[in-house]
Amino acid sequence: MIPFVIRVIYQYEKGLMFRLGKFAGTREPGLTIVIPIFEEMRKVDMRILTLDIPKQSVMTKDNVPVSVNGVLYFKVVKPEDAVIKVQNYEYAMNMYAQTALRDVVGAMSLDDVLSERTAIGNKIRDVVDEGTKEWGLDVTDIKLQDVEVPDDLKRMMSRQASAEREKRATIIKAEGDKMASQNLADAAKVMTSTPGGMQLRALQTIDGLGPTASNTVIIPLPLELLDGFKDLAASLRSMKDYKDAKKGDKK
Repeated sequence: MIPFVIRVIYQYEKGLMFRLGKFAGTREPGLTIVIPIFEEMRKVDMRILTLDIPKQSVMTKDNVPVSVNGVLYFKVVKPEDAVIKVQNYEYAMNMYAQTALRDVVGAMSLDDVLSERTAIGNKIRDVVDEGTKEWGLDVTDIKLQDVEVPDDLKRMMSRQASAEREKRATIIKAEGDKMASQNLADAAKVMTSTPGGMQLRALQTIDGLGPTASNTVIIPLPLELLDGFKDLAASLRSMKDYKDAKKGDKK
């Protein structure tokens, strides 16, 4: 009687059967009989797997040193290739991803590295997926996690950001002052073109001051009104001179 062993293959696995050292086929989930000495079965996880890409020190295109790490998601699509064509596909995938990350980040400027993480991750994914396709692997996604820059560069970037915020605030204030001045100029044109408009505005201002004893109100008078006062004063002086002259004649 030939001894045998019953092995269980789970739903998320595939079994690779080797008979006398040669690949003998793939086993589906369920129970599988394995004959010791003559046969050996290796199980392969078909789920999406996660690999941590350790921190990589890279010099960017504009000669700025940065440290970048990330995470890689992949799955096995051809288990026989993943086992037969590469010794340890998880380790090989991790090494390939580290190399691709350094190459892609090293070809970009610091500004692009900081602002285009998704695009960089997609580019690294395409490079790694193309290079590991013959291993029976499919790279689903790569995400950059942390991008670290030197401390002195961080301080410089912080000062630059503060200066940029102050610049925007100054521009906004200047635009607001310009708009307010334009509105005042338009209002002045309307009031001067309307008969009695300036006088009405002056009365509204006086009414808004309130009955406070400490308020000192200076009312500007139109030049036309001052000219009228001058004419009235001149007339009064003429009348006084005329009366004085008549009194002198009677004497």
